Amino acid sequence: MTKVLVLYYSSYGHIETMAEAVAEGARAGGAQVDILRVPETAPEEVVKAAHFKTGSPHAVIDGPQTLKEYDAIIVGAPTRFGRMPSQMAAFWDTAGGLWQSGALHGKVGGAFTSTATQHGGNEMTLFNIITNLLHFGLTIVGLDYGHADQMKIDQVLGGAPYGATTVAGGDGSRQPSEIDRAGARYQGRRIAETAAKLAA
Repeated sequence: MTKVLVLYYSSYGHIETMAEAVAEGARAGGAQVDILRVPETAPEEVVKAAHFKTGSPHAVIDGPQTLKEYDAIIVGAPTRFGRMPSQMAAFWDTAGGLWQSGALHGKVGGAFTSTATQHGGNEMTLFNIITNLLHFGLTIVGLDYGHADQMKIDQVLGGAPYGATTVAGGDGSRQPSEIDRAGARYQGRRIAETAAKLAA
């Protein structure tokens, strides 16, 4: 059975919700799925002052060597000024040995993100994540227009051909909509199915 890792960082829970939807989709695609998160690197006083969500049902990943166990790695993180946050970047910065050995070559990858506004850097952040995955040798699967609801214009919604997204609102009050979660499930399924085909 194809093994898929959904690896994420979430400050306020939006990406955690999207990660669970991505995992649902990957399971529907026939994969065994684990959801893990990267360590928090912000100082405790910053976490408290910014009211970060500190509880999670998902364990922290036990170092970059864990990535070798999976056929597909789907990475989710919120935007930080058009790029992935330092917490996710710090994790990948420790994975140089995997890059050096080519341990992730041929695995399937994808990205998903959240932004405060519809034009808050979601596509830039997706590309920022995808760029890292390409350097590690992953084959990227985005959110194709088979998820046609991403083309609607009658409501606020996420979605881009490069990966699933959601819009959190400036105060974080907007949670991922059903369309946003459906896009995440669609992408998760497509990645799991692609990994299975490549492994066949």
